[in-house]
Amino acid sequence: MAGRIRDADIQLVRERVDIAEVIGERVTLRNAGGGNLKGLCPFHDERSPSFNVTPARGVYHCFGCGVGGDAITFLTELDGLTFVEAVERLAARAGLKLTYEDIDGRVRRGPSTQPGLKQRLLEAHALAADFYTSRIVEPEAQIARRFLTERGFDREAAAAFGCGYAPDSWDALTKHLRAKGFTAEEITGAGLAKPSRTGNLIDRFRRRLIWPIRDSSGAAIGFGARKLFEDDQGPKYLNTPETPLYKKSQVLYGIDLARRAIAKTGRAVIVEGYTDVMACHLAGVPVAIATCGTAFGAEHIRILRRFLFDSETANGRIIFTFDGDEAGQRAALKAFEEEQRFVSQTYIAITPDGQDPCELRQHRGDEAVRELIERHTPLVQFALDREIAKHDLDTAEGRLHATRAIAPLLARVKDRGLVDEYIGDYAGRLGKEKAELRRAVAGAAAGAATSRASEQVPTPRRSRDVDSTQLRAQRELLKLALQAPQIAGPYFDAIDATPYTDPNYRAVREAVVAAGGTANAAAGANWIAAVSAACAEIAAQALVNELAVEELRLDREPDAVYVRTLLARIQRPVVDAELADLKRRLQRINPSTDKDEYMSLFGKLMGLEQHARSLRDQAANVVE
Repeated sequence: MAGRIRDADIQLVRERVDIAEVIGERVTLRNAGGGNLKGLCPFHDERSPSFNVTPARGVYHCFGCGVGGDAITFLTELDGLTFVEAVERLAARAGLKLTYEDIDGRVRRGPSTQPGLKQRLLEAHALAADFYTSRIVEPEAQIARRFLTERGFDREAAAAFGCGYAPDSWDALTKHLRAKGFTAEEITGAGLAKPSRTGNLIDRFRRRLIWPIRDSSGAAIGFGARKLFEDDQGPKYLNTPETPLYKKSQVLYGIDLARRAIAKTGRAVIVEGYTDVMACHLAGVPVAIATCGTAFGAEHIRILRRFLFDSETANGRIIFTFDGDEAGQRAALKAFEEEQRFVSQTYIAITPDGQDPCELRQHRGDEAVRELIERHTPLVQFALDREIAKHDLDTAEGRLHATRAIAPLLARVKDRGLVDEYIGDYAGRLGKEKAELRRAVAGAAAGAATSRASEQVPTPRRSRDVDSTQLRAQRELLKLALQAPQIAGPYFDAIDATPYTDPNYRAVREAVVAAGGTANAAAGANWIAAVSAACAEIAAQALVNELAVEELRLDREPDAVYVRTLLARIQRPVVDAELADLKRRLQRINPSTDKDEYMSLFGKLMGLEQHARSLRDQAANVVE
């Protein structure tokens, strides 16, 4: 039996971990008022932020796709960790030691027990990064140091980016990790070694300059290695293979160093390699990032948008830098094919004389790199010019084909205020009337809209009528029970689930009871988790997460009066129904023959009408 983490330790992890810090390493969060933070959801693509985090209660919820939970849930859903792995990672982050138990509560294993697979792989990468950096100062690594020096990177710069050296040995790193207790399966699973023809493990990287590739939290998840020796038969750059930690379509080199500056400035600069990232950062462009051995694609964009806070209300800029040669221009056009995935405007900065930012800094200094980035031009303009260059504008046929080629590009311009300006510029170059080019653009836009409509998947809508006065009051009470149980109880607990007409609302109300009731709860992630766990249906669990972050319909701090008036509102229909039933029963009774029953029911009716009047008076204060 592997044992389980003690419940008290899990609760302590929820209390000690700052969920805003955990999520903030993956999503740029901004103040949304009411103690909430808001960002772009990491679980689905959206153009307006609907992902809410409430640090005081340790929970998050996306009103767009419905996901929600606490910091543990966030890591299990986003990183694919098991529950145990997520708890272990958060415990390590908070400096907490975990205790493991058998089902009967006996301690079976302590904090020195092997953690989950992904945590082990992270530990292996951390040791490997230290191993490589310790080797770069040795005599053998002189060629690696010279490579960096020739490109303008001194020892301090190399240390800042964690540069290292893989020694001339078949298994130096493997032996180092085995001595630290890692198994062959863990070392190969991390992509740090591979089996040789003889079956023995050999290091993946040998005689190469090494860069650690880190995730947004700063943890090493892979490595990039540059060839240094002519007799090295491998590729110029060799990266970590796909592993449980390293997915090249989702990795952005330098994001750990750039994410805060990207969030602050709303800018991101996309360069092509490790040395370009280093050059930009050292030159005063701290928003530079790069992909790792693959083209900048949809997954990279999805991740970058979260850090940019790339929404319709933002004014972000994404600047691609490419060499001026043919390969660089092809890469720029490929980037343009994906640029519609951004809400912000995209630009391009073409380096002069085929130089990359690293070479530009080396030959002309830091100022030249900054000037390169500031001279950026719209990516759509670059694409338009490249398309027009393919056609002979001295012929009528060439001008017609050029018009047809650029119309779809102009239809994609996100800032509609710029379309007329572009139409005026390019109509003149093509020898066309503005109206003619405008019609071509409108036709291209209509065709694109029809295509998108045929592919669009309907967005699911809430099944319940949240605009109903009664449902609003029920919903508000459940929010109070989750967000402020110390205020809601004991008034909330005194009224059972009968007034809750929505099945999911009723299920949440019953889960509150099953979790111990509001009178015994302390607000926070543990209380939310307890109520969620008590829900029998997934829909009710999702609703708990949603209600835990949704703002109250109140412009002041809630109090007991607010709770009582809401409770009065939801009880009124129940009492009114009971009154109607009593009146019908009284009408069917003959007072002269069934006097006792009649008087008993009449007395109940009087008491119930008095209760109804009291509820009406209390409910009059409810905020609509």
